[in-house]
Amino acid sequence: MRILGIETSFDDTGVAIYDSTCGLLVNELCSQSHTHTVKGGVVPELASREHINTLASLIKYTLNKKKISLHNIDGIAYTAGPGLPGTLLVGAALSCALAFSCNIPTIPVHHMEGHLLSPMIDGDSIPFPFLGLLISGKHTQLIYAYQMNKYKLLGETLDDAIGETFDKISKSLHLGYPGGLALSKFSKNGISHKFLFPKLMQYHNNLNFSFSGLKTFTLNLINKNANNMQSLYNIALSFEDTIINTLIYKCKIALEQTGLKRLVVSGGVSANQKLIKKLGFMIQKYHGELFISRPDFCTDNAAMIAYVGFIYFKNKYSKILDIFIHPKWLINNIKI
Repeated sequence: MRILGIETSFDDTGVAIYDSTCGLLVNELCSQSHTHTVKGGVVPELASREHINTLASLIKYTLNKKKISLHNIDGIAYTAGPGLPGTLLVGAALSCALAFSCNIPTIPVHHMEGHLLSPMIDGDSIPFPFLGLLISGKHTQLIYAYQMNKYKLLGETLDDAIGETFDKISKSLHLGYPGGLALSKFSKNGISHKFLFPKLMQYHNNLNFSFSGLKTFTLNLINKNANNMQSLYNIALSFEDTIINTLIYKCKIALEQTGLKRLVVSGGVSANQKLIKKLGFMIQKYHGELFISRPDFCTDNAAMIAYVGFIYFKNKYSKILDIFIHPKWLINNIKI
């Protein structure tokens, strides 16, 4: 059984093939960073056009790379949401058109469920239930994962997502887009505790996040110290540490409230090695386990879409000729 996965939720075009016997056969990604770096962030209309120009040829390239015909594909999984309406529609429409031409089903996949289950792509099974920390450009969420297709949202950002906050601070420091990795490298030149940053929502035990105040506070500091490079290094370091400490604090509260011992961290920001190292130390104190995706599965990719599509296909969840997108699809409302 082979599933073709297509990812077009935001600013990268991804195509992958997952095989029931061999696992992941191929995973290709075409970045749009060259287009959006100039703008300092993702422009939805430009993102949609890039997907239109890229997706068909990337599918052809991916199939040819493994000498696989579309007629050897058993189903097509595509990202149905959440995401930008225009970019989602590009992937959904082409997926359904190809499925119709080959008389095979389609499987709409929730983008964040793909991230949540991405540590399993290489065959490492994670027993349910577990706590999921989803941290990406558009999402910051704590999830109670009861089982496949059954999730409870424990907490989420009330304003800016963590990845979006990184991007805005990176832009103000002229580090480019995407900003997470660039800012992390920049902050390594900083000296700790030179600036006192606010503790974000750490005075109560709810599991929501808020980063807009931190963003404004940091931008003001950057403007006041624009001519002092060492101060900018120090600000970047304190900003990153504040983000990391907030995530660790919220994970601690969630583990204590739920009694869970397994923590899955995924999404683009999970590529931050300082964060992963500190979360590893934290989870050891709770005698638990930490699961993360390998680096190329942290950011948006089609491998996770193909994998989740395979799981649903195997369990007889699939659709025929049903172009389904849900730009604001909640992970606790997955109905397939």
